[in-house]
Amino acid sequence: MRNTRRLLLVAALIMSVFLLTSSFVTITLIPPQEFAEGGKANGRALAYLGHAYLGEWFGTLYDLSTILILWFAGASAMAGLLNLVPRYLPRYGMAPEWAGAGRPLVLVFTALAFAVTLIFRADVDAQGSAYATGVLVLMSSAAVAVTLSVWRRRNLAATLAFGAIILVFAYTTVANTIERPDGVKIATFFIGAIVATSIVSRLWRLRELRVTEVVLDDLAQRFVAEASRADLHIVAHEPHAHQPVEYRLKLFEQRHHHHIPLRGPVLFLEVSVRDASDFVSVLEVRGEQIGDYRALHAESTAVPNAIAAFLLYLRDRTGKTPHVCFAWTERDPLILALRYVLFGEGDIPPLVHEVLRKAEPDPERRPLVHVS
Repeated sequence: MRNTRRLLLVAALIMSVFLLTSSFVTITLIPPQEFAEGGKANGRALAYLGHAYLGEWFGTLYDLSTILILWFAGASAMAGLLNLVPRYLPRYGMAPEWAGAGRPLVLVFTALAFAVTLIFRADVDAQGSAYATGVLVLMSSAAVAVTLSVWRRRNLAATLAFGAIILVFAYTTVANTIERPDGVKIATFFIGAIVATSIVSRLWRLRELRVTEVVLDDLAQRFVAEASRADLHIVAHEPHAHQPVEYRLKLFEQRHHHHIPLRGPVLFLEVSVRDASDFVSVLEVRGEQIGDYRALHAESTAVPNAIAAFLLYLRDRTGKTPHVCFAWTERDPLILALRYVLFGEGDIPPLVHEVLRKAEPDPERRPLVHVS
């Protein structure tokens, strides 16, 4: 870690020297009119100096090296996107499942690169404002992050120094934005498109199972094995005090409404939301004996999807069609729908049935949902 910091420091110092000296040399040796639009040094000042003072061979070699460096920068950006997008966007439901694969993403990013090139007509001047705005915002954000890091370490001198750098970058960003607002417009369009696409993707995928694996502890496995000797009856229960009287009243109500056999085994399933921002998760089920009643506790990103996934797991493991029993809620359906989108809860029974319907098209193999 220490050597990495030294490497970054040396790289920053080298780049700083190159930036300052190249700026000084170019404005000193190149006539001002050559920087104007259509001038020979417009967008290629160092290449102009290479051809003018060091010969055509060196100038051509410099042009080729510039192309290769820009190609490598683009390849690095592509590699970074291919590493970040599959790791985060599908996890939060902000992209389709195919976004987790490398080849489709390469095609999408390549198409976007061609689209941007065509929109700007491959004109360096046209892309300059967007590029400058993006770089300045990136460097300003990095300065803020570094300042916060040294501030947490209570290093007052470093905090003040990096704070001054923030002011410089902030001023430069604002000045550039005022002078060339096209960069902000383009960035706003891309950000808006990404946010809108992410929202649509998450809403479109809400009815997926969203459970990659179901894992039961030893007690839960024993409960399922013993209950599967007869018809599987699952009572969905909202966790509260975990007292035997609570389960007794719930079971009495469900037996009365759904005609569950008096002597048949019944399992209570309780699912709580761990982190609604996650989209997929492993469903870990923990068994607990509460008086005479057997409860299964689980945490997931969404209650209906977790219940549906657990029912399909029971069907595949035991070979029997499980029955799940619910009670209707008395809340506003619109509020419940919004709670499901935002917090993974809501009007559970119809949502469980909908997730099951999408996951299992055959009604004969689909777990049965009972609501009273």
